[in-house]
Amino acid sequence: MVSAMDFGIEPLPSRTRRHFLQDGGLGLGTMALAGLLQGESRADGLPAGSNPLAPRHGHVTPRAKNVIYLFMAGGPSQFELFSHKPKLRELNGQVAPESFFQKAKSFAFIGKGAKLLGSAAEYRPHGHCGMELSSHLPHLSSIADEICWLRSMVTDVFNHGPAKLFMNTGFQIPGRPAMGAWATYGLGSESRNLPGFVVLQSGPRGPRAGNALWSSGFLPTTFQGVPFRGTGDPILNLANPPGIDETQQRDFFDIVGSRNRKRLEVTRDPEIATRISAYEMAARMQTSAPELMDFSSESAATLADYGVEPGKNSFANNCLLARRLVERGSRFVQLYHTDWDDHGGAGANLGEPFAKRCQEVDRPTAALISDLKQRGLLEDTIVVWGGEFGRTPMGEDRQGIMGRDHHINAFTMFAAGGGFKAGHLQGSTDELGFEVAEGAVHVHDLHATLLHLLGFDHERLTYRFQGRDYRLTDVLGQIRPELLA
Repeated sequence: MVSAMDFGIEPLPSRTRRHFLQDGGLGLGTMALAGLLQGESRADGLPAGSNPLAPRHGHVTPRAKNVIYLFMAGGPSQFELFSHKPKLRELNGQVAPESFFQKAKSFAFIGKGAKLLGSAAEYRPHGHCGMELSSHLPHLSSIADEICWLRSMVTDVFNHGPAKLFMNTGFQIPGRPAMGAWATYGLGSESRNLPGFVVLQSGPRGPRAGNALWSSGFLPTTFQGVPFRGTGDPILNLANPPGIDETQQRDFFDIVGSRNRKRLEVTRDPEIATRISAYEMAARMQTSAPELMDFSSESAATLADYGVEPGKNSFANNCLLARRLVERGSRFVQLYHTDWDDHGGAGANLGEPFAKRCQEVDRPTAALISDLKQRGLLEDTIVVWGGEFGRTPMGEDRQGIMGRDHHINAFTMFAAGGGFKAGHLQGSTDELGFEVAEGAVHVHDLHATLLHLLGFDHERLTYRFQGRDYRLTDVLGQIRPELLA
């Protein structure tokens, strides 16, 4: 291949469309660029400004203003928690009907010949709603009437990473904005001192698909989730380095901020607004973050209710942090608790390890909902609990230890507060729990309903990217009025 260098000609510097437009005569290039970037930096009717996280209103009157999403990474078994199936127990050990394998979109591991697995969990109805819950959830059972039970969830994707992406972003491939990014993009944040979208993690490892689950995708990066640590400084390197005092830091921020603002006036690039916001937020967090992490102002009774162990990174600590974050104005807080992938085999089965995970989340989840209600926060805060899919009514035997495979045809999630109907039992499944019998709620429907409660028409909360308008619900999703109070 012949190049200009072969003839002793120096190549021109790399030029982009942005350079070309900026260099256009009489300011036409700059004006054109500003128009292009403005068009791609706002949703329908939502203004773009120098502070991308300034509080905003949606399309309709909201019922809620905050979301706490408790994500059980790995797919908890509904049969051991929420779905009482006496017929399945009666047929335990029999080969599953061949029709299961004809109706299912796919299973991750099991095939024809898999045997039905009845649950050994003890069930009884709770509350006025009569929701049947297993003995694994004694604390949630005590607040059954506060919760909207989504017993007929369905999804499209059966492997962990893509399924987590689908549940969080509405699409199974990385690159789309997470639900929390859409919420903060649409509503901004009511906190000046903490991020609008915060991610907290607990469990033995991070969730599959990693930070793509809380990415801002093609939205400006100011809307991406900010991972916090559960103890100590929530973000590494938040304190000034040795030898840098507050005056030197302020001088640095002033100089950098001034240059960034001048550049923003020229380009209207939302990433520059993100950069300005990030510097300012980092400075304010040096004061606000230690206060957030200090539980000394919490009563002994509150700490006991959550099961908090000060200084320990745990789901319980993260639930209390989530309440403190929404109190301080953060818009969307997402907790990931991992290791719910119960196929069978050592360390991943429906026996003692499963019971331990239930103990880790049962008390703190119930305490969070009760605490929010007692403080008057549940009315405008949505709490969502669930994984990326459910588990099969058939068993999966690994190393002689029984578990269950991934299942997308029917599983259970729940929501509370923020306009969801308390004590509502949504939908039902067949007698073996294989598929939804009535009242199916698709992931896109859940997303549409959540956005509606936050004040958005899910078809209008869009972002133009590469010539197309994108939204959280893709081209599907329906608001489910039967779920609303």
